[in-house]
Amino acid sequence: MDWNRVEGNWKQVKGKVKEQWGKLTDDDLDRIAGKRDQLEGKIQERYGIERDRARRDIDDWYNRQGW
Repeated sequence: MDWNRVEGNWKQVKGKVKEQWGKLTDDDLDRIAGKRDQLEGKIQERYGIERDRARRDIDDWYNRQGW
């Protein structure tokens, strides 16, 4: 699954995102709406990490999903 499909299936995927990044609120997830750059920014903000680290964490999570 490429990221466009993640975005298109966001309602199903956001539960998995919430499991991985529990500090993200439901409002955050609704605002992110599957947009990767928004997800990176919110993870950076909530966890106090650099954007590159957030990007790597998302890549690692995405690859573990087996899509």
